[in-house]
Amino acid sequence: MRMRFKPYARPELAAWPYHIDAPAALRGRWNTAFSNPALPLRVEFGCGKGGFLAAVALRDADANHLGIDIKSEMLVVAKRKMERLFAENEQTLDNLRITCQEIEQVDAILAPEDRVERLYINFCNPWYKSGHAKHRLTHPRQLAKARDFLVPDGEIWFKTDDTPLFNDSLRYFAYTGFAVVWQSWDLHREEPAWNIRTEHEEMFAAKGIPIKACIARMCPAQLDREEISRLKNI
Repeated sequence: MRMRFKPYARPELAAWPYHIDAPAALRGRWNTAFSNPALPLRVEFGCGKGGFLAAVALRDADANHLGIDIKSEMLVVAKRKMERLFAENEQTLDNLRITCQEIEQVDAILAPEDRVERLYINFCNPWYKSGHAKHRLTHPRQLAKARDFLVPDGEIWFKTDDTPLFNDSLRYFAYTGFAVVWQSWDLHREEPAWNIRTEHEEMFAAKGIPIKACIARMCPAQLDREEISRLKNI
């Protein structure tokens, strides 16, 4: 999504205690960024305007939540929305942090010691152009990186409007040692009580586009280190 340059974005984020300005410095010790470091860590790739992550963090107070996005202009929108939603619910943002990072290089800020329990990927770019599939957030090279920082039975919760991307992602999960333990080709037909709708989800649903979703659980490593290293670099 293209966003107009906002000169106030970076200074406003830098002054906000729940924004992490130097995420690489917390690699391997993200628990220390939160008020309760003993809680499990959950991460959203591409948190965008922050509505989904804020709602999840409010509901799931028994976990810490980290939102990652590449654009400060987007994160400042998320920051304001998170402040508003938490204030409306008379809660503080103790279990929520956001940071700016290129997600394809997320291994620069997340390490095995971070022990991520759950990874959310919502409506990522399907990257249709020839040769660009490797940029998908569910591509094997990205999933191989996720294997490094997820706990042994960690999960990826994935949603998309795009059928070809969903089909490919199911294959990607299997190829990289994830078992799909739940899936739906029309999420809103019998919507689970735990589902929190994103802004994109509402938009696509209003157009009559079925939402595809799945939960993929990491299995005990079937891949040797050389294979995982190869996948990260394809």
